[in-house]
Amino acid sequence: MRIKLGLCLVVALLAGCGQPAPDEKGFAGLGNQASAFTPVVPGRVFSFPADHGPHDGFRIEWWYITANLKDAQGREFGAQWTLFRSALKATPEGAGWANQTIWLGHAAVTSASVHHAAERYARGGVGQAGVSLAPFQAWIDDWRLSSQAAGADPLAEMQLRARDKAFSYELRLTSNRPLVLQGDKGFSQKSEQGQASYYYSQPFFQASGLLSIDGKAFQVSGPAWLDREWSSQPLTANQSGWDWFSLHLDSGEQVMLYRMRQKDGDPYLTGTWIDAQGQTQMLSAADIHLTPQDTAKVAGRSMPVRWSIQIPGKNLDIVISALNPQAWMDLRIPYWEGPVRLSGSHGGQGYLEMTGY
Repeated sequence: MRIKLGLCLVVALLAGCGQPAPDEKGFAGLGNQASAFTPVVPGRVFSFPADHGPHDGFRIEWWYITANLKDAQGREFGAQWTLFRSALKATPEGAGWANQTIWLGHAAVTSASVHHAAERYARGGVGQAGVSLAPFQAWIDDWRLSSQAAGADPLAEMQLRARDKAFSYELRLTSNRPLVLQGDKGFSQKSEQGQASYYYSQPFFQASGLLSIDGKAFQVSGPAWLDREWSSQPLTANQSGWDWFSLHLDSGEQVMLYRMRQKDGDPYLTGTWIDAQGQTQMLSAADIHLTPQDTAKVAGRSMPVRWSIQIPGKNLDIVISALNPQAWMDLRIPYWEGPVRLSGSHGGQGYLEMTGY
């Protein structure tokens, strides 16, 4: 799942800077009741390209890209770009300052020795941020994900860019593979109580372009992954955070796993196996052995930055380790996110996100 950071805290940040944030239930308020908003139920029929755009009636939504990159000398980097949409009311978006939508952008770059992260906030309705179709564009200020495709699939060729004081990147993303519906035909369950999101991915992007860190520029390329989710209440009040993995195997297969940690009880564990042609198989907790290994001290807390993953039915037995254990997103809603390396039965690379620690 890419449950990404729900934006309940954004309301407090923009509507009353300096005001204390409300008590949260679940990570970043994602476990709060949202009965006025549209529920996520099984059986949705996805429609593209329309579902690349915003979804009125749902409380939270995100467009999320991670890229595992190398330069000509084999130096490894990671890039992250995210746009979050948070609806303050379960009504259609109003015009101008009557708009009830808050937008949040996150961007980051990671190397073996450096991690930089930045964020942007915007109010909807005034053109500072948004998502549009025909052609597809998602933006906040000058951070932008835009389609360059001439055909019917806007995701076939895209341009991604972000810039902050210490870093920038401009990447071309291309894919000729199909989108992947996560979970049960896009219905991605997050708890035994039925919390869920609608979730699809494009895990087959190939990225290339220019990345800059601390004034040094690198020509880079490598695999990238797009996640799209929308929901109204994706967590229970008893869930404190998650550990999420997107893995590009050298065999051409892809793996998505997540573990939703409970304040009391065992985590909720599930995932998706994606073959090289884009066909999927849903994985249950019984199919997956996911075990934290080594930890590192990160931002004053102990974080599991090395994991063992076994999927016996797929002959997968790997260890993943962080490229940079200090990949802490030191933002208003803090979390850990960075590129990982794979070793064992399969080589490869990927991304790990950990929240609520």
